[in-house]
Amino acid sequence: MKDYIEERAITIANYIVECNATVRQTAKKFGISKSTVHKDVTERLAQVNPSLATEARKVLDVNKSERHIRGGLATKEKYLHYGMRS
Repeated sequence: MKDYIEERAITIANYIVECNATVRQTAKKFGISKSTVHKDVTERLAQVNPSLATEARKVLDVNKSERHIRGGLATKEKYLHYGMRS
C-alpha cells in the first residue's frame, strides 16, 4: 500500500476518534468521498494500525446507531423553522 494512503487512513481515524466525527463530516473535512473514508477506516487501517482501527470503528458504530435520531431531530428543526407544528 502507498505511504500516503496509510498516512491518510491514520489521520482520518485520529480525526474520527478525537472529534467523534461521522463519515460524512470526515469526508467533508478532508475533501474525499464517504466511500474512501469508510474503506480507509475499515480495510486499510486494519492492516496498518489495528488498535486505532478498532477505536475508530467503535465511534462509527455509535454514529450509525444514532443516525435515525439525528435525522428525526433535523426534520423537526426544519418544520419548526418554517413555523409548522407537529
